[in-house]
Amino acid sequence: MSPDAFAAHAAHGSAAASTGTPLVGTAVPRREDPRLLTGQGRFVDDIQAPHMLHAQFVRASVASGRITSLDLSAVREVPGVVAAFTAQDLDLKGITAGLHRPVEEYVPTEMPVLAGDRVRFVGEPLAIVIAENPYAAEDGIEAAKVTYDVFPPALDEEAALADGAPLVHERAAHNTLLDVSLFATEGIDEIFTGAACTVRVESRTGRQNALPLETRGALAQWDAREEQLVVHTCTQIPHQVRTVMAGCLGLDERAVRVIVPDMGGGFGIKCVVGREEIAVGAAALRLRRPVKWIEDRKDALTASFLAREQHYSLRAAFDADGHILALDADVVCDMGAYSCYPFTVGIEPLMASSEMPGVYRLPAYRVRGRAITTNKAPTAPYRGVSRPQYVMAVERVFERAARELGLDPVEIRRRNVITDFPYRGVNNITYDPGSYRESLDLCEQVLRNEGWYDRQAEAAGQGRHLGIGYSCFSERTGYGTAAFAQRKMKVVPGFDLAEVRMDTTGALTVTTGTVSHGQSHETTMAQIAADELGLDLHKVKLHQGDTDRVAYGWGTFASRSIAIGGSAVRRAARLLGERLRVLAAGLLDVPYEDTVLDQGNVRLREGPQRVVSFVELAEVAYLRADLLPVGIEPGLTATASFDTLSDGTFSNATHGVVVELHEGTGQVEILKYVCVEDCGVAINPTVVEGQCRGGIAQGIAGALYEQVTYDAQGDPECTGFMEYKVPTAAEIPDITILHLETPSLITETGAKGAGEGGTIGAPAAVLNAVNDALRPTGIELENTPIRPEQVQLALEQASYAHQGHEQHKEPA
Repeated sequence: MSPDAFAAHAAHGSAAASTGTPLVGTAVPRREDPRLLTGQGRFVDDIQAPHMLHAQFVRASVASGRITSLDLSAVREVPGVVAAFTAQDLDLKGITAGLHRPVEEYVPTEMPVLAGDRVRFVGEPLAIVIAENPYAAEDGIEAAKVTYDVFPPALDEEAALADGAPLVHERAAHNTLLDVSLFATEGIDEIFTGAACTVRVESRTGRQNALPLETRGALAQWDAREEQLVVHTCTQIPHQVRTVMAGCLGLDERAVRVIVPDMGGGFGIKCVVGREEIAVGAAALRLRRPVKWIEDRKDALTASFLAREQHYSLRAAFDADGHILALDADVVCDMGAYSCYPFTVGIEPLMASSEMPGVYRLPAYRVRGRAITTNKAPTAPYRGVSRPQYVMAVERVFERAARELGLDPVEIRRRNVITDFPYRGVNNITYDPGSYRESLDLCEQVLRNEGWYDRQAEAAGQGRHLGIGYSCFSERTGYGTAAFAQRKMKVVPGFDLAEVRMDTTGALTVTTGTVSHGQSHETTMAQIAADELGLDLHKVKLHQGDTDRVAYGWGTFASRSIAIGGSAVRRAARLLGERLRVLAAGLLDVPYEDTVLDQGNVRLREGPQRVVSFVELAEVAYLRADLLPVGIEPGLTATASFDTLSDGTFSNATHGVVVELHEGTGQVEILKYVCVEDCGVAINPTVVEGQCRGGIAQGIAGALYEQVTYDAQGDPECTGFMEYKVPTAAEIPDITILHLETPSLITETGAKGAGEGGTIGAPAAVLNAVNDALRPTGIELENTPIRPEQVQLALEQASYAHQGHEQHKEPA
């Protein structure tokens, strides 16, 4: 899009405000930082209430079994324990997430708030213990006596799908909760038969924990005056928590208020409704005293929502010039014991099935996606939602085809990436304009200009193992109602609401249905509103995460906040700007069209400089209704919604990585990391870079370090950071981030989402770089995390083979 065309698109109306220097696109300092960096943040565990009690949960100690007895009598005798409740005591409705799909495709599962008879994973909550302090609550759960009829667990894909496997849910044959084939191009088998080159990839990714710095938690208390249960909790979706909690407790939604204070990360595991906060609300309602629960790190690692355990079997056909002709995919996602609300177990396989073609022109496509259930903690979306996994598998396909055809890995991508937009894919998705080819070219140029290809050749001569790897991907970020409806969800997210309200001093309060858990909404949403109205940034304050402040909101996930929520904010601000101009036009006795917003004022567009300030307008709107022109109502408030009725908008990026493999230890050292990203208009470039860096760190973690494992009985083996390896600053390299900008034609600001791209691209780029370094060995790795022992074994095998070859050449 030309700059002039985008300027016309961005103006979208006639409220042409001027602040002198545009705020959107400017790296203004984060407004959250002074508070958060000086210890003045207010998180769930910081909140205190008079007569507050503390909760912890008795949790299952077996992976699969039936509860034969649950004795809490000793619990209630522990000093400081006030109460202990089982499922029978609380009698709560369960949590069920649904899809509008036939039973042969989807089997819903009810997740009880507390398990009443059957347990399906170690750590499943059985009872809630309420005490005067957290230490007594911990003592209380230790006193619980539970016995089981223990059943054999199904712990992985092979065991779950085997004939005669123990069933996690009796209704789910073959332990399969979702089995769909969304696409099957006619004649695809014939394409494979006639292809010049076919390649296969088997790729598996390890189970992970999203590991937000702040664990889950909730404080619930009954407000007798308002007749309302008030719940402070660290969730990404406060309105959905309110909906489910009201349903489980049998309350009107009006009788539940959910408030999100500052939040120390979410990354997706907090964008589903957890059973623990429901139980805490039920206990507070029963006892009429405030009850707080803070998840400890052991429970966070073992019993919280997990993610990522997936298996991709891909077969691809190419012509002799390296153009992809067809892709045949089988996707199996291990989703643990239950469906998460509201997304269901379908979120991972449906995401992978619908969006796997990504940035490439793919003529023919067939895919089967399955969600299986196992006796492990349930999974929730985690930053990227299947995209890090399917991108890694598809990028391995291109790497393998390049080797088979003798092509450069960058060149084969260059021949296949989408370059003409809008592009309608074989997956029935329309991709809006992006910079797929440009980001690839620039990423390669940076690595070549910095001499990394020359260093790789030099290292080989010295017996060192350097590798260079790339990944190209897109990220759909503007998911609206239409996109989510395609998944046939019974609960369909999409739109968001925003309200802007100006007070008598000319200050602006912005209320949005999105929730920040590290994305800097207090800064970026303020930038959008201030820019639209021509206000000073410091005159704008954001309110978010409170179900009583906005009618409904879908929260923050899928990089939707700026694309959807920010668009709603801009629309609301534009409506308020129009209202200010109407009022000013009436007071100045001039046509509306002659007015313009300008740095906190409304002035005449041309002619004599007649100006009325926002403060003066606000005084009339609120304090001097007698001066209001005829037909103009008092007050300065505007509300707007935004939804994308199309397929959404797509960010894109290319990641390039240089690694060195250290012989003797098998350690993978990242020497260089380049990210060339395009998220449309960057509202605040510093914030975008922060999102990229954090996402890349999490992607590297999945590529090289993090994995949740279990023993043969289903006991979690990663109960602390001694077992669950988390990378530190020593393992994460300096990252070069370069920005391209292709404005979105769909959103109000031209922005696309930026929250997940770093995580999506990193695993594939790191794995490809490792395999490039291993190229002389003839060994390729396909799974993550990459273990040092795997790398070391490959290097040793190559060394032994070389030594044997040298000995063979010596004369007898």
